[in-house]
Amino acid sequence: MADLRFGVAVAPVAAELDTVVGLARSADEAGLDLFGVQDHPYVADFVDTMSLIGHLLAATRHLRVFPDVANLPLRTPALLAKQAASLDLLSDGRFELGLGAGASQPAVGAMGSPVRTPGQAFRALEEGIAVIRAMWDAGHAVRADGEHYRLAGIQAGPAPAHQVGIWLGSVGPRMLELTGRLADGWAAPIAPYLPYEHWPAAMAAIDAGAREAGREPSEVVRVAHLVGTVTEAPTGQATTHAGLRGSAPIQAGAGQWADLIRSLAEDVGFDTFVFCPAEATPGQLDRWAREVVPAVRGSRNS
Repeated sequence: MADLRFGVAVAPVAAELDTVVGLARSADEAGLDLFGVQDHPYVADFVDTMSLIGHLLAATRHLRVFPDVANLPLRTPALLAKQAASLDLLSDGRFELGLGAGASQPAVGAMGSPVRTPGQAFRALEEGIAVIRAMWDAGHAVRADGEHYRLAGIQAGPAPAHQVGIWLGSVGPRMLELTGRLADGWAAPIAPYLPYEHWPAAMAAIDAGAREAGREPSEVVRVAHLVGTVTEAPTGQATTHAGLRGSAPIQAGAGQWADLIRSLAEDVGFDTFVFCPAEATPGQLDRWAREVVPAVRGSRNS
């Protein structure tokens, strides 16, 4: 199994930008791998995710930063590809692209973008991935004549600094199959969207999609989003994936978190763990980065 990766994800609240930037810097200094930023442009109190990511990349040295996940209906894929490549070039290859079909269609419509049925959203995402990758393949004209996206010979480029991963925040069976077939990773939605007990079946659907496409399932990164709090003392929280049910935030001590992550890695197959703190405070990040993560890594290296 590949070395586990760890990160943290936050909301881009306008009134808390100093805290968000401070958390990113602390995560960078603590040796975390990833920093995710929610993307809900229709929320009045949120700043633009891509603009904030550019600032965070400039404020850090090692972290990879990603939208968690970018709302495709609110951005054309050709422009999103340009933004992604630009951020990757400016950061020497530290941008990844979390991508989704758009969870809140009424909010998407309220911002003036097309409201899509589930079938339309599926096809638009499939088309969008093809457009994004074509736009990263610099040196040729990109043409597309899809149901939702049409390009009339736009010149592709620039190419990103590294092979940017497209990590899909997929839930339903068709979207999970698409993830296995086309994506570089699965950014598993938080438990309110996909309860914990459904994660193993979702992983199996992704594996099946990958195999049908002639890919190795291991080619697809598996990102678990874990919402909760690292408590000072142990709690009654379940410490194996089998004990997780529903969508309630996880309340557990550092050792319990480590046991749970180890179970999710060994028994379910996740290789990346992103902490979504119930309260995004320096103290919570410090416990995650300096207590939970070393405990997991130490146990896997022993």
